[in-house]
Amino acid sequence: MRVVSLVPSLTEAVAATVPGALVGATDWCSHPRDLDVVRIGGTKNPKVERIVQLAPDLVLANEEENREPDLAALREAGLTVLVTEVRDVPGAFRELERVIAACGAPALPCWLEEARAVWARLPVPERRTTAVVPVWRRPWMVLGRDTFAGDVLARLGVDNAYAAHPERYPRIPLEELHAAAPSLLVLPDEPYRFTAEDGPEAFPGPPCALVDGRHLTWYGPSLGEAPRVIGEALRAALR
Repeated sequence: MRVVSLVPSLTEAVAATVPGALVGATDWCSHPRDLDVVRIGGTKNPKVERIVQLAPDLVLANEEENREPDLAALREAGLTVLVTEVRDVPGAFRELERVIAACGAPALPCWLEEARAVWARLPVPERRTTAVVPVWRRPWMVLGRDTFAGDVLARLGVDNAYAAHPERYPRIPLEELHAAAPSLLVLPDEPYRFTAEDGPEAFPGPPCALVDGRHLTWYGPSLGEAPRVIGEALRAALR
């Protein structure tokens, strides 16, 4: 099996489950750290000709991270493209099972079963907090409806202030974000790299939780650690 992944989460999942199957991955596929495959460009601008030259049996994509014109070009070149759709934690587990099976794994990996168990035994949060969750700056964009990251936070006691917005990643002017008066601001380090010096200064009121974007937005081996890692960041901000 020869696999090209256009999704960092799935790259990590396949590498951990079917060693040697990956022959290509995007420039943004940073895990595992020692991944040694052909790089085929970004998630939004993959080099279609290079992917075709790799002659993969399967190309892994995601309806949110990849553009349909690129996927159509790959299909027109005769390649099989599996497109995932992940809007919540249960959906992540379902899609991971589908991807792993398509890549020829004989059984579900231990990391997937362990991650599922971690989320299944997660306690009901003792209190709930409303947060604004920016994912980009210039312009400001936040988590809206039906997002995987929003569901992750909800299961950890953080309600997204824009969960009912008609768009999944709405652009919201800064003054409107201030007017939402959130109890917390959650700032991940991807896709925009928010840091202690870049982001919190725009929101002088609420506490800010700087969280690992991989644990908040990726669905793969990081799922098993996500509740602990994100939970620690949230508790530190709310002390």
